[in-house]
Amino acid sequence: MTGPSLAGMWGRKAGSLPSFERYSDALKSSGLIWDDRSLDAWLTDPDRMVPDNDMPFDGIKDQQRRANLLAFLKEATKPGAAPQMSAQGQMGGMGGMMGGMMGGGRVPNLKSLESNMQVKTITYCRDTYRVTTADGKTRAFWERNLRLKTDSGKDGPQSGAPALVPAGMMGDRADVIFAAPEEISKAIEARC
Repeated sequence: MTGPSLAGMWGRKAGSLPSFERYSDALKSSGLIWDDRSLDAWLTDPDRMVPDNDMPFDGIKDQQRRANLLAFLKEATKPGAAPQMSAQGQMGGMGGMMGGMMGGGRVPNLKSLESNMQVKTITYCRDTYRVTTADGKTRAFWERNLRLKTDSGKDGPQSGAPALVPAGMMGDRADVIFAAPEEISKAIEARC
C-alpha cells in the first residue's frame, strides 16, 4: 500500500506504473529498465544508482541476500504468479526482518538531534506528506504512514523544533514529534 505494484516489473521502465503517483522526478527520468542487473544495483544502493530518488531504503549490501531476493522477486512478480507461503514461513521471515531492522533501543533524546532528524518544513499534497530535514533531504510519506505525535517530557523536542523519527521496518513510516499539540497545524503547509 505504500509503493507501486511489483507485478510484471521485469522489463518495465522505472517510475512508469500509472497506478502509482508518488515516483520521484529522478526515478521517472532515470531511463532505467528493470532487469537482473539494474535491480541488483538498485537493491545495493538506491541513492547511488538514482540520486535524489524518494526510496526510503538504504540498500542490501550482502550479495547473497540480494541474489536470494532477486530470485524470489523474479518468480513472485511474473504475470500469473501467486507465491504460496505457510503462516509459519511468513512469520519466520517477518520475525527475522523485525529483529534485524527494528532493534529494541531506547527512545532518543529529541532535544539534541542529528540534522537528518531536525524537521525544517512539512508540506501536504493529496495523499502525501513531504518532510524536509536540516540535512537538506526531503522524504515523501503516504499520509497513513506519517504519524504526528507530541512529547512534552524531558526527552521531547524543543518547542518549534519537531523531530523526524523512523518508525517502520522498511523506512516507509515515520513519526514527527512536536513539543506541543498547537505546533502541529502551524508546521504543515498545504502545497502541491
